[in-house]
Amino acid sequence: MIIHKPVAVLPLWAAAITALAAGPILDAGFPDKGVWPITFLGIALVLIAARGRNVGGALLIGFLAGAAFYFTHIQWASLFLGPVPMSALSILEALFFAVGTLAITLAYRWLPRVFGPGWGSTIGLAIVVAGLWTAREAWASVWPYGGFAWGRVAQSQSESPLAELFSWLGISGVSFVMVLVVALSLAAIEYSWLHYRELPLDERSQHVSRALRTAFVPVAVFTLLVNVPTWSVVTEGSLRVGAVQGNGKAGYFDKRERGDLLDAQLKATQPLYGEDLDLVVWPEGGTDVSPLNNTYAASAFDYVTEQAGAPLISGDITERDGNIYNSQIFWKPGDGVVDIYDKRHPIPFGEYVPNRDFWAQFAPDLIGLIARDYTIGATDMVFDVNDVIVGVNICFDIVDDQILTESVEQGAQVIIASSNNADFGRTDESAQQLATARIRALELGRSVVNISTVGLSAIIAPDGSTIAELPWYTAAAMIEDVPLSSTITPAVLWGRELEWLVSGIGLGALIVAALAGRRNNA
Repeated sequence: MIIHKPVAVLPLWAAAITALAAGPILDAGFPDKGVWPITFLGIALVLIAARGRNVGGALLIGFLAGAAFYFTHIQWASLFLGPVPMSALSILEALFFAVGTLAITLAYRWLPRVFGPGWGSTIGLAIVVAGLWTAREAWASVWPYGGFAWGRVAQSQSESPLAELFSWLGISGVSFVMVLVVALSLAAIEYSWLHYRELPLDERSQHVSRALRTAFVPVAVFTLLVNVPTWSVVTEGSLRVGAVQGNGKAGYFDKRERGDLLDAQLKATQPLYGEDLDLVVWPEGGTDVSPLNNTYAASAFDYVTEQAGAPLISGDITERDGNIYNSQIFWKPGDGVVDIYDKRHPIPFGEYVPNRDFWAQFAPDLIGLIARDYTIGATDMVFDVNDVIVGVNICFDIVDDQILTESVEQGAQVIIASSNNADFGRTDESAQQLATARIRALELGRSVVNISTVGLSAIIAPDGSTIAELPWYTAAAMIEDVPLSSTITPAVLWGRELEWLVSGIGLGALIVAALAGRRNNA
């Protein structure tokens, strides 16, 4: 029997402690600790702490859990501009977490009253809870200022048995099924416990079989999920790529002379000369002197492409038409630059300051550190490399679902994920970003060349396996035949629509339950 009136599992003080513990437990599921099963425990702790709270209590629990998670998960952000911007971002994300937790608490309160007891209603409630969690992640990923898509629970599963699901469901879809499994498991435990308490003492020993039948649903769902095979990706030839990690002083505040980054990349590229290559790849921050307006840099790019016998894709800060862009440029021997991708979503308060005059009132010194504002790009995300369509993205683009999906829709047969991780040292940021690149390979059915200035750099096959990798803070190059594919996975086909669907189910059911409850009380 499932009761209609929600009961708090924990008193508020214990729920607050549980919420605070849930944050670092959730984080431990992500790289570099990477204990993926513990993510499910973290989700469960949040749901348990939120159950049966009033509005204020639910907001408090959600805020504490969100703050504990993000202050742990993105502490690497403090290395760039200090603890204040990192704290501001963590608090903003915690506010989103609080609103999402309130919605889940209200679902636990309202839906049983409207739809009654029974396993059918309980399963429906679990679906709604998972949909609301997914909706919160989706909302925070796109708003404000383009959102912050880091820390979605699915991003902890790059090497778990659930990783095969990315090709079917995408990141939001995997988040949904993870929370669904947890919500079903908690419901099964509650259902069994309540029934056990209602039995006479002499009948409780017979309760085991009922408990096992109740547990069958979440166990069956999880077993089904971990046995889903990866979508079959057909590879069509390969592109021989030389990807160069220059290990230059690429941090924003690193002391260096003009041209140092370019020189570091040039030295690390030398082992590629004489190889039979189709493409040379440098990272974001591959040069600190633009070949578009500097003759030395242009001659250096010509030299690399001529010696390697292949075109070059490199990060570059370009200035065009009075605007500054964080760009990837495509340079061909004898032709120079033939195509440019300008970053679509520069990082707010990192690469530009939205509403600068407004925010400068609160932290003028911090805002002043960001001396230039990158313009939002409008170019497409693909280059034509000798009839091979190459998708390109820059750093945090890798967590942007829309950009990666669009690149495949535009014909990308391989993905170049370029980044400059020098601002984050040997923190979890690089490992988290590489894990997301692995997820993208599985999700999109594409090889991903993840190349950084200082690491972590790797080439990942469409099945998520590592073809090659480079150690941290080492000047080196990877030379590999990178598989190509034109397969369209279900995640590309319907992943974004699935996110809208499950979010809509969660929000729609909550609204219907609220209206029905108000009508019943009228």
